[in-house]
Amino acid sequence: MITEHSIDSSLDLVEEIKRLRKDMNAIILAHYYQDDELQDIADFVGDSLELSRKAAATNADVIIFCGVTFMAEVAKILNPDTPVIVPDMAAGCSLEQSCPAEGFKRFREQNPDHLALTYINCSAEIKALSDIIVTSSSAEKIISQIPEETPILFSPDRHLGAYLSRKTGRDMLLWNGSCIVHEQFSERELVRLKTQNPQAHVIAHPECPESLLQHACHVGSTSSLLRYTEEKSQGKDSEEFIVLTEPGIIHQMKKASPTSIFYAVPGSMEGCTSCNNCPFMKLNTLEKLYVSMVNRGPEITLSEVLRLQAKNSLDKMLEMSAA
Repeated sequence: MITEHSIDSSLDLVEEIKRLRKDMNAIILAHYYQDDELQDIADFVGDSLELSRKAAATNADVIIFCGVTFMAEVAKILNPDTPVIVPDMAAGCSLEQSCPAEGFKRFREQNPDHLALTYINCSAEIKALSDIIVTSSSAEKIISQIPEETPILFSPDRHLGAYLSRKTGRDMLLWNGSCIVHEQFSERELVRLKTQNPQAHVIAHPECPESLLQHACHVGSTSSLLRYTEEKSQGKDSEEFIVLTEPGIIHQMKKASPTSIFYAVPGSMEGCTSCNNCPFMKLNTLEKLYVSMVNRGPEITLSEVLRLQAKNSLDKMLEMSAA
């Protein structure tokens, strides 16, 4: 068993990972918030909905998931017989941590007539206690299919829930959770960037607080933000964008629109140079990816009872988002 510290310094890690991927008949999935080098070596890069669909459809012998652990859990739920390996098991999620299973169970018991609509950024235990899982890409479409008279619990992101409530006109009871990255963007720095670059389009993920979303000309999932920059840049020498989401997505934006300019909004904590980066996403590295492939672990494991309970709400998401 090797560790990061015992890697032979003469190895070309990119070539070794490619060799291991072929030998293992593995697929490497990566979220848009991963470091550039992990995105570049992945077989597929996407947002939570796209990655879920890719995981559900793969026929690879091994899934290597470069993201956070709840995403890898989704892959395991949908592929029970396929090993799902992650570079770093500590790559969690602040939203997941904000919604413990016991507290969520009480939340449901206190509101027994409500349908539990739950953002995918949660643990397998929360998915098992939920009725329908949503992503930022699919939530509005799924809500439109829920009867008006059905009351809704939305968890765990209160900012996404409030945004969806405004968009759909549905009065939803919200769990009090948030993403540490999207909540820390500085409105002062955003206004400064807008003032310095008045021609720039402000684009934002709906996990941001409403005070930030009010500055945006487009609000959407990471995939939606990427598509927006592509469409606005098409046929133009250069466009400018101020990006209110984890800056990992800017790598794909630059690849799709190489002549455009992208500004990442800093965090609000004084003296912090990386508060706009997800600390969990950044735990994954090229070295850890290589080590996990050599060691065939760490591997996601779930009990079959939990997996099947969680699969119900995920299946509904995949079915309703495709409708």
